[in-house]
Amino acid sequence: MTPFAVAYSLHLLAALIWVGGMFFAWMILRPAAMAALDGPARLKLWVEVFQRFFGWVWVAVVILPISGVGLLQIRFTGFETAPRYVQIMMGLYIVMVALFMRVQSLQLPELRRAVEAQQWTEGAAVMGRVRRLVGCNLLIGLAVVAIAGARPML
Repeated sequence: MTPFAVAYSLHLLAALIWVGGMFFAWMILRPAAMAALDGPARLKLWVEVFQRFFGWVWVAVVILPISGVGLLQIRFTGFETAPRYVQIMMGLYIVMVALFMRVQSLQLPELRRAVEAQQWTEGAAVMGRVRRLVGCNLLIGLAVVAIAGARPML
């Protein structure tokens, strides 16, 4: 396996885990939880889901720039010579990380506190904010995937 193939495979897997996980949570798990669970049980579920999923997101957050910089060096010899679509994807990655860190560092602790205190109304409000941020991140992630897919193979 060439260094390019290794970096490209890691890059794709990291993006798949992050964006695919958000897609699954938004499009599959959320509607199923709404149909099957009452409010308190749903909030408890989401605290557990986020705790598990965010560990994997951190893996992706670390792997994506490392593999991305590797791909830049192998294919384009640096950021300056990279095509515009690569630069756009890098910028969108920064936005996605900022949104993720906002959810993890501000919203998730607030959600956890509300659930532990059994303040279900407050927890539902926090979950609404989390849902919007994750929805934005999902749309950005899907856009990045579409941009990458629209380009010819590197």
